[in-house]
Amino acid sequence: MDPEITLVRVFTDADGNHGNVLAVVPDGAAIPDPTRRQELARRLALSETIFVDDPQRGTVDIYTPSVRLPFAGYPLIGAAWVLGADRLVLEAGEIPVHREGELTWITARPDWALPRTLRQYATPEEVAALTVPEPGEWIYAWAWQDESAGLVRARAFPGRGDGVDEDEATGAAALQLAEQLGRQVTITQGTGSQLFARPLGDGTAVLGGRVAR
Repeated sequence: MDPEITLVRVFTDADGNHGNVLAVVPDGAAIPDPTRRQELARRLALSETIFVDDPQRGTVDIYTPSVRLPFAGYPLIGAAWVLGADRLVLEAGEIPVHREGELTWITARPDWALPRTLRQYATPEEVAALTVPEPGEWIYAWAWQDESAGLVRARAFPGRGDGVDEDEATGAAALQLAEQLGRQVTITQGTGSQLFARPLGDGTAVLGGRVAR
């Protein structure tokens, strides 16, 4: 029997639309076996599923349909919102959480994220016209919508061959892009999800977004 699962949408736009659907398992301790966790994540077939092992300490564990992740952005934003937590702890390290109005923010190191190709295109129209590539390479395709304002249009293709051909909103990639560019960015990704990221200059960056049920 599966444990209780809370579904939320992470990185919605200002009107509460779009967002990447996340499965939060509040009682992750009910499924301690990594094999069973991976099986549940595979059956849910969402970009990621996050298990809360200890709500008091904020200890969490993240899975895609095919692999366990040491770090990922959107499940941390979603779990922090569900739990009302001021910090989360996972394999990569401790994640401070804060809130500004309707936005939930985390602080993390972009180099905790798995490597991926950040591929720049000349225009947002080129990004929008892309077709899903063959599996094998994790590609974050992006273009400036308005470089002076830090506005980016992006799409993400995990390339794992596990059924998630395109990721609606990718927090880790947003952190990596902000760090690479050395500036704050506001990203519209997928069908219209919105992410905010800013490097802090000390090897860490902040990632923020809205969450809705």
